[in-house]
Amino acid sequence: MITVGVEEEYLLVDPRTGVPAPMVEDVRRTAGLEPFAERSEVQDELLQAQIEVATPVCHGLEEVGGHLLRLRHAVASAAEASGCRIAATGAAPLRGELPVPVTRTPRYLKMEGEARQLVDENLICGMHVHVGIPDAETGVAVLNRIRVWLPTLLAMSGNSPLWDGRDTGFASWRTIVFGRWPVSGPPPHFDGLADYEQRLEALVASGVIADRGQVYWQARLSDRYPTVEVRCLDVQLRADDAVMFAGIIRGLVATAIAEEKAGMPLPVVAPELVQAGNWHAARYGLNGTLVAPLGLPHSSGDVLSALLRYVTPALEDAGDLRVVGGLVHRLLQLGTPADRQRRALAEAGLPGLIDLITAAATTD
Repeated sequence: MITVGVEEEYLLVDPRTGVPAPMVEDVRRTAGLEPFAERSEVQDELLQAQIEVATPVCHGLEEVGGHLLRLRHAVASAAEASGCRIAATGAAPLRGELPVPVTRTPRYLKMEGEARQLVDENLICGMHVHVGIPDAETGVAVLNRIRVWLPTLLAMSGNSPLWDGRDTGFASWRTIVFGRWPVSGPPPHFDGLADYEQRLEALVASGVIADRGQVYWQARLSDRYPTVEVRCLDVQLRADDAVMFAGIIRGLVATAIAEEKAGMPLPVVAPELVQAGNWHAARYGLNGTLVAPLGLPHSSGDVLSALLRYVTPALEDAGDLRVVGGLVHRLLQLGTPADRQRRALAEAGLPGLIDLITAAATTD
């Protein structure tokens, strides 16, 4: 069974106003004392109103879901004890009058000195899925095969429609904010592992980025683990939506490995088409068309059906088809989290929105 792990980032917000609350030190300290979370599973982030959790290595989706619920509960309880809440939203719907302080580590302080405005506006939260690979060469082959599906995954995950109290018109404003860093967006095609490594070394040698950790491609090889790391997703309102993405992405990686072993032709799609499809996915989510993997527009429902068919053999092998299929069906019925945020704001105003993004953080 191919292993999988999930990292989630949350905002810390004032429970009344929804404004980011720079309380990560208090929350992380309290969460570390919880009987349900290890200190290493709860991390700080760039800004002091962000916090991150990471599951252990998992073999099944039920295991992923259990760990996410455990960690969400632990961090949410610690936040409540500290006078704030965690919000499972891809971008802060509101920002305070003053910038949120940067977490006081040398790396983050250096980033602040080099790109102050980008750091100040980095009140965004993503979800990263790590999938185990047998070796780095295979991992690069996987990147080449799954890159065409990243816009579809992004469209499904959109959970950041609001910014500064206004509707941005985007399903994933987080993608637009994060895309302003020098190395971001869908990864290019690589001519093998040596090419991948040479490109990363050249980027660091250019001096534009400080280290390999600032290669913010939406899919990359992890430098810490023997995994492919998919990073295009907004954090999800619900833990089971996160489980859905873990299952789909593991299915994509397993399918890519099988295709590579079988010597199947690689889909050749121009990088500008993948990039354009990525922007389109961030803009519209599932409300309209998507740029399909071969670069042509199709209805979002058709593209999701094609994705599910593509990974069905891998999902069946892992025993995940029923769970993932049911969650995809629910997504098509209820819409993306961005759609749900907009409905909550329209129906119940700011209090309704705050309740959605904070209460949903602990639901399954």
